[in-house]
Amino acid sequence: MDLTRLHYSSSSGFTTVGSGASPWLLREAEALLGYEPPPDAPPEPTAAERDAFPEAFSLSLLSDGSRLLARVVGRGGAAFDAHAVHLPPGATLPGDALPITAWGSRRWGGAGAPEEGVPGRLDRDRLIGFAASRASWLAGFFADLRQVSQDDTAPPIVVVERDSAAVARWIALASTVLPRGHAHRLTFTTYTRRPELARQRIVGVLPEDAGGPAARARRYRVHDCTGRASGAPVRDVWARIAARVWLGRAPELFRAAAALSGSPFAPGPLAVEALCAGLELDADGRTAAADWARQHADTLDRDRLTRLVAALGARAGSRTAAETAALTALFPVLDRRLPAGTLVPLVSVVLTAAVRAPGAATGLDVLRHVPLTDDLARRLAAELGPDLRAGVADARHGPARTAELLCAAELLGVDCAELLPGVARRLAAALVADPDAAGAPAVRLALEERFDLRALLLSELDSLARRDPLAVARLLAGVPVPFTASQVLPHLRMCAEAPRAAAVAHGDRVAVLNAVLRAGRVSPMAEPTVLRTAVRLVWGGDRPTAGEARAMLGENGSSAHLAAGTWAGLVAAALQGAADDPDVPALAHDLLRGFSGDLGPRERRALQLLDLARELGGGTAVPQGWVERVRSLRAAAEPVEPTVLERAHGALAFRLLAEDRPEDELRALVHSGDAGLIAAYGRAAASDRVAARLRTAPAYVAHCFVAWSSYPQTNAAWQETRSHLLEGVLRPVARTLSDAALRAVEAELERADARWAVEFRAFARPGAFGRFGRRLTGRARKGTADAAGPPRGRAR
Repeated sequence: MDLTRLHYSSSSGFTTVGSGASPWLLREAEALLGYEPPPDAPPEPTAAERDAFPEAFSLSLLSDGSRLLARVVGRGGAAFDAHAVHLPPGATLPGDALPITAWGSRRWGGAGAPEEGVPGRLDRDRLIGFAASRASWLAGFFADLRQVSQDDTAPPIVVVERDSAAVARWIALASTVLPRGHAHRLTFTTYTRRPELARQRIVGVLPEDAGGPAARARRYRVHDCTGRASGAPVRDVWARIAARVWLGRAPELFRAAAALSGSPFAPGPLAVEALCAGLELDADGRTAAADWARQHADTLDRDRLTRLVAALGARAGSRTAAETAALTALFPVLDRRLPAGTLVPLVSVVLTAAVRAPGAATGLDVLRHVPLTDDLARRLAAELGPDLRAGVADARHGPARTAELLCAAELLGVDCAELLPGVARRLAAALVADPDAAGAPAVRLALEERFDLRALLLSELDSLARRDPLAVARLLAGVPVPFTASQVLPHLRMCAEAPRAAAVAHGDRVAVLNAVLRAGRVSPMAEPTVLRTAVRLVWGGDRPTAGEARAMLGENGSSAHLAAGTWAGLVAAALQGAADDPDVPALAHDLLRGFSGDLGPRERRALQLLDLARELGGGTAVPQGWVERVRSLRAAAEPVEPTVLERAHGALAFRLLAEDRPEDELRALVHSGDAGLIAAYGRAAASDRVAARLRTAPAYVAHCFVAWSSYPQTNAAWQETRSHLLEGVLRPVARTLSDAALRAVEAELERADARWAVEFRAFARPGAFGRFGRRLTGRARKGTADAAGPPRGRAR
C-alpha cells in the first residue's frame, strides 16, 4: 500500500503533500505538527546544538480512526521541520513494522515511507542494556502500560527522561511487551513541553516539564526516570514477569508467549516461557505458570513440560499457599504426559502440601508411581514425620484427610501402626454418617492397599452394624467394601446381603430374613444378636404382619427371639394387627405358649383376649362364663388396643348368636349392661352373615325372635339394641319369607311355647292387628319371659 507522505515547515507550511491527502487530513495534521524548543535552547543554535534538540517522534490517532506517524525537529527559536506518514485505518508500515521502529529511519524526509530505524538506535542489545539501566521502573511502567492499552479512560503515561531518545526506547520496550495488535495501536510522542495538551497515551517530557498542575492532580501516571524510583510494590503479575523477561535479556519470549493460548496480558503464557528459558520468577509468576500449564498442558511438548517441571520444582525455601496449591493441582495433569521420573522435582512440594495444606488436590494416586530416591524419602520423612503422625491421630480430620495423611505416611515409610485402631474407629463412624465420603480418592486408595487398616475398619463397621444396621447397609449399598476371608463379621455381611436378597424376594420379607441370616454365617442360637440385626435390616422401624411373625417364631424359636430382644416386635404384631387378619389369634396363642413367663400383665391379658376370640371363633371355648371372662380380661388389659377389643367383642357376639350357645350367656350379656359388648352384639346381629342365615333357616328366625324379644325392660342399652334388631333386621326378613317358611317358624315357636308363636304371627303380619301385636310385644310378658325364658335346648 502506498502511504501518503507530508512535509511541513514552520515558515512555509506544507511543502510536500502526497497524493490522496484531503483538506481534512491537512487540517488535523497541521494541528499535530508543532514544536516548542526546550527552555534553555539557544535562539540561533549551531548545527551541533540543533542535533542535541529533543526530537518529537509521535503516533497520533485521528478523528476517522486513521493514524499519523510524524517526526518533528527544531531548527532554533520557533522554527521546525516536520515529516509525517498517514496510516489509514488498518494500515501498517511496510513489512508490518511497528511504528516505533521508524525512529531514526534514513527515509524521513525522503520520498517513500520510513523504513525501520537505523541499526544501533533501537536494536535488541541496546534495548536490553537500556532496560537494565531502568530496572527500578520497568514493572510499574508495564503495569500502567497494560492499563492504558485495555482501558481508554485510564490516565496517560508520562515518561520523564533527559532526552527524547530514552523515551523512544521506553516506547520500544512497550511495543515489544504488548500483544502485536495493541502495539500497533499504541499512540505516543517522545517529546512535548505541554503534556496536558497531548493526545497520545505515552508522553515523553523533559524533567523541567514533569511537575505541572495536571501531574499534581493525578491526571497522569508519571514515571520520572531522572530521580529515585518509587518503592511501592507492583501488584500486576504480568507486568512483573514482563520486567523480569527484559532483565533476563530474553525479549524474544514475548512473541513466543503470544503464540500460546490465553487472553492478552494473561501472566501464565509469559511465565511459562520465562521458566522454560531458565529465568527465575517470584511466587506469583510461578503460580501463574502452574495454573496455566494445568489448563493447557496439551499445548506444550514434552521437552518444554520437562523444563517447566524442573524450574517449578527447583525453588528452595518456603512457598506461598497459592503456589503450593497450583503446583499440587498441576501434578496429576503432568502424570498423563510425562514419565514418572520427570516429576520427582515436584514430589517434595506435593507431599508437603498433602501434610501441611489440608484440602489441596494432592494427586497422591500419582505419587505412588513416582520413584523417590532414598535420600529424598529420608529427608521428607524426617521433615514431615511428626506432622504426619499428629495429623493421622487428629480426630478433627474427616475421612479423606485422614486417608490422605496415611497414604503420605506410607509413601515415606513413616510408621503409624499404633494409630490405626483409632483411625479405623473414627473412619467407620464418619463413613456411616456420610457414605459419600467413602468415594474420595484417598479413602478408596487407603482401603484398597492397606490390609491392616481395612481389617480394622471392617471390624469397627461390624460393631456399628449391631447398633444401626440400616445406616451401615446404606454405606455398603454405595461402597463395595472388600471383605477379608479370615474375619467372621456376621452383622456386616448381613448388611451387605440385605439389598441383594430384597431384590429377588418379590416382597417376601421372611425369605429376605432367612437369606440375610444365612449370609451372616452364624446361628441365632449361638449369637442371638444376629437375629436382631437381621430383623432390623428387613423391617426397619416397621412391625411384621401377624403371618410374618408366626413364621419368624416358628423358624427361629422363642428362645432365640427372647435372647435377641425381637420378641416384643412379635407381640406388637399380634396386638396391633388388623381386626380382620386371620393370623392374629393364632399368633396370640403361639406367643402365650412361647413367652408366658416374660409377658407383662397387660400384654398377657390382651393376648388372652385374642386367644379367647380364637377359641370362640373355632368353637373350642369352654362353655362357661364367656361374657365375664371377656369383661375381666378387658379390664386387666386396659388400655386395650382397638383392634383387640373389636376382635374379642366380635367373636363373643357371633358366638352368642349361634343356636348352640350356652343358655346363660345371653342372659349374662343382657344383665351386664355392658354398652360395648351389647353394641358389638347388635353389629354382629345386623351383619350380612346373620341376614343370610335368617333368610334360609326358619329355625334360626325363631331362635333370634325369642332372643331379641326377651328381657325387654332390663336396661336402656339392651332395649335400644333389641328394638333395632326386631324392627330393622328381623321384620324385613320375615316379610320376605314364604307362607311355608312362616309356618315353619311358627311351628318351631309352638314347640317351645305357644305364646311365642302368637306373638310372632302378630309381629310378622302387617296391618292393625300387627301394630297391636307390636305394642303388646313391647310391654307384655315381662314377668313370664323373665321367669321362664326360652325353652331349654332351643335357640334364644
